[in-house]
Amino acid sequence: MRWLGLAVACAVLCGGPAGAQDRPIVSTASGPLRGVVEGGAAVFKGIPFAAPPAGALRWAPPAPPKSWTAPRDASDYGPICTQPPRPDGVVAAGGGRPQSEDCLYLNIWAPKGAEAAPVMVWIHGGAHRFGSGEGAIYEGGAFARDGVVLVTINYRLGALGYFAHPTIDKAAKPGDPIGNYGLMDQMAALAWVKKNIAAFGGDAKNVTVFGESAGGSSILALLATPTAKGLFDKAIVESGGGWQKPAGLAAQERQGLETMKALGVPADASPADLKAIPAAKLAAAPQAAGAGGVGPFPDGRLLKESPREAFASGRAIDVPLIIGSNSFEASLMRNFPINAEAALQRMTPDQKAAYAAAGSGQATIEALYTDTVMGGPARWIAGKASSGAPSFLYHFSYVSQAQRGRVPGASHGSEIIYVFGTAAKVLGREPAAEDAAVSTLMHSCWIGFARTGRPVCQGGQAWPAYDPAKDQLMEFGVSFGVRTNLRKPQLDADQKAAGL
Repeated sequence: MRWLGLAVACAVLCGGPAGAQDRPIVSTASGPLRGVVEGGAAVFKGIPFAAPPAGALRWAPPAPPKSWTAPRDASDYGPICTQPPRPDGVVAAGGGRPQSEDCLYLNIWAPKGAEAAPVMVWIHGGAHRFGSGEGAIYEGGAFARDGVVLVTINYRLGALGYFAHPTIDKAAKPGDPIGNYGLMDQMAALAWVKKNIAAFGGDAKNVTVFGESAGGSSILALLATPTAKGLFDKAIVESGGGWQKPAGLAAQERQGLETMKALGVPADASPADLKAIPAAKLAAAPQAAGAGGVGPFPDGRLLKESPREAFASGRAIDVPLIIGSNSFEASLMRNFPINAEAALQRMTPDQKAAYAAAGSGQATIEALYTDTVMGGPARWIAGKASSGAPSFLYHFSYVSQAQRGRVPGASHGSEIIYVFGTAAKVLGREPAAEDAAVSTLMHSCWIGFARTGRPVCQGGQAWPAYDPAKDQLMEFGVSFGVRTNLRKPQLDADQKAAGL
C-alpha cells in the first residue's frame, strides 16, 4: 500500500498530530483519502464511487463522483440508502445512521503494507429493499488480518433501485440501461474497485464478489449480465435463490404505474414530477408483488435474461463459484409468508413421496420452502456451472451453542457472522469456543477461495468441486465434512417440478 508520502504530507497540511501509522492517506482517481488504523488494518469508509443519484440523476445510470484535491476524511461511514422500516423490526446493518439518496459509498479494510492482495467485495442482503454495507456485522478486520482487502458497498434499494415506468424509460438516452439501478450501482462499485484498489494494496486481477440473500441474487444477476464480465474474477453466492422467474420490462412498467397510482401520482406525470417525489415516500411504496417482487429483472438492455435462463443455456459468465444455502431457510417465512394450503396442493406426486417423512403439514411446508427457494436452486446452479470453471456447493447447518435445541436449524443469514468473524461485535460477547472454531473454519474456506479459486480450508480437508454425477457438497455443521446426495430425493423432485 503506497500511502507513506501522502501521509507525511498530511502531517503538515492537516495540522494535526496524527502520524502516518494513525491516519494513512491513499490517492484514488477522484482524489486523496485519509483513513484510520483499526486493529492493525488500514480502514477507509464513506468513499464515494458514484455521484449522488438524486434530482436529475434519480433513475439514471450511476455517474462518476466529483473529484477533490485536499485529503477527504474517510474515517466514518456515509449515509445508507433510503429504505423503510423492516417488517420484522430488525434494524438494518448501518441502522441508526442517516438515510439519503446520496448513499453510493463503499468501505475498505486493507492489510497494512499489502501488495497485490486478494480482494473481496461484499454485496449485502435485505430483499433489495433494506440494509447497507455498513455496521458491525460486515466489518472487515478479520479479512485484513488474513491478508485480504475487504470492500463493502451500498446500492439503491426498493423503488429507487429497481423501478420501471413508461415515462422514465422513454426519457432515457438511447442505449442507456433502465430499471435495474441497484444492479448498475453494484457494477459501478466493482468498476471503481478494478480502477482504484491497487492503491490500497489490492490485486485488481483477483477480485471475488460475494453476498447473501439479495446480495447473492444480485451476484447471480451479475453473472447473467454480459457487460459485467471482467468486473470480478470469482463469485460466492450465499442463499441467493436462482429459480425465480422475474417479469420483463412491460410487466414492471405496469407495476410502476400501479405504484405511482397508490402514491396518488397521475399516469401522465412528467419525469420532473416523478423525480420530485420525496425519497422516503418512494422507499415506503408497496412492494412490486405483481411483477415478481423487488430486485433485478430482464430489462432488455442491461439484463437481457434471468439468471435461471442464463445458467440453463450456458450463457452465464464463467468464473469459479461457491454457492450454497442454510438448513432452515424457512425462517424467511416470517417476512415472506406463503399460502401453506395452496403450496401443499401444488406439490407433485414425486414431491409428496419425497417429503412424506417430513411429518406435519407445517414441517413439510418449511422443508419444501427451504429446498425450493434456496437449496434446490443452489445445487442446480452448481451443476450447470460445473462444466466450465469449477463450482463448489455447501450446506450450512450449524446452530450456535446458545440457540441449539431452540431453533429448527440454521436460519437464513445466520452464516454471515461466521464468514466475517464478527460474532463478538454483533453479540456483544465472545462466542463459545465451538462457535469460534466454526467461524475460523468457514472464514478460512472463503479466504482460500479468494486467494486461489479453490476453497482451501484450515486443516486441509479437501472440498471437492461439484460434479452432478457425484453430488458432493461441504457441510458446515456441528460436524464438518463432505456429504454425498444430501436431500437428493427431495431436491430431484423439486427440480423436476420446476421444469428443470
